[in-house]
Amino acid sequence: MSRSRIEQEKRVVAQMIALYCRHKEGNGTLCPHCKALLEYAHARLSHCRYGEGKPTCKQCPVHCYSPRMREQIRTVMRYAGPRMLLYHPWSALKHLLIENRKLRIEKDNLE
Repeated sequence: MSRSRIEQEKRVVAQMIALYCRHKEGNGTLCPHCKALLEYAHARLSHCRYGEGKPTCKQCPVHCYSPRMREQIRTVMRYAGPRMLLYHPWSALKHLLIENRKLRIEKDNLE
């Protein structure tokens, strides 16, 4: 059985934060700062107004993160995003395909 879109997003963000914390900060487990960011991200995803039709965060028209947390997650994603292809290739490819599909649909709607 496949996971819901929100559950997939939660899994990807958890992988990205863990990758950042482990490789960039050199921690063996999530530090309190990264754990707080993960909890915040999961809470935001749980209350996403788009539900299962949710676009990727990069494409989302609504900024549901506070400015401080948005900057923190951007930092994590800038670092972990390219590395996801090495450490979590299936998650990264699935995420890119979903993002690409949403962009293509939006482009077709504009024409």
